[in-house]
Amino acid sequence: MNTPVSQTARPSTRAALLGGAFSITLPVFFGYIAIGIPFGLMLVNAGYPWWLSPIMSMLMYAGAGQYVAVGLFAARVPLPAMVLAMLMVNIRHIVYGLSLMERFKTVGRWKPYLIFSLTDETYALLTGITPPPSVAPGPFYGTIALLNQLYWITGSLIGALAGAIIPFSFNGVDFALTALFVVLLMDQLRRGGNGIPALIGGSCSIVALILVGPGNMLIASLAGAIAVLSLLRGVRQ
Repeated sequence: MNTPVSQTARPSTRAALLGGAFSITLPVFFGYIAIGIPFGLMLVNAGYPWWLSPIMSMLMYAGAGQYVAVGLFAARVPLPAMVLAMLMVNIRHIVYGLSLMERFKTVGRWKPYLIFSLTDETYALLTGITPPPSVAPGPFYGTIALLNQLYWITGSLIGALAGAIIPFSFNGVDFALTALFVVLLMDQLRRGGNGIPALIGGSCSIVALILVGPGNMLIASLAGAIAVLSLLRGVRQ
């Protein structure tokens, strides 16, 4: 008598897990399609084959880092400089990972993939939600991260195919990534999130732009934001 109940419960639980994760990631779906398409277009416009776009999105999956990589490839930047630039662009993920160490202790076999797939948007979702009582944290967080990557792969593939077939103007497409960050910030604030880190990050970016210029502002703004946030944390403790 127990076997049929168990067999019917599993698909039901999986369907509920997938449906819940999809509803949570729906804003990222629209955002990743919107910014994935320009990435695919830019890659093809730089002279690379369309199939490189989904492969990069599967194996690299770095969002802003992939946009930067296209420019570095086109400029034939040496590999050591390219690695350093990518590290600087994605160095914030170290902070993301440190803040999720406690939460990832309960995710089981999903942990390696969650570490690999931790993007800005996935981090924003994982820190703003709690798994339902009937769902284990690992599958819940993992499904969210997996759906987000599938959205990104789909968007970049659509853009690459469109760029290979249809002539396209690239004016303004690079603003898509900035627009997504703004939307995610507004959504997080609407859910009751703390807006102080965002305010500090924005202020440090403006100060860095004024003091060191656009060419060096990334490292300066990140260092400033980390220093201010660490100082505030020390004062609170």
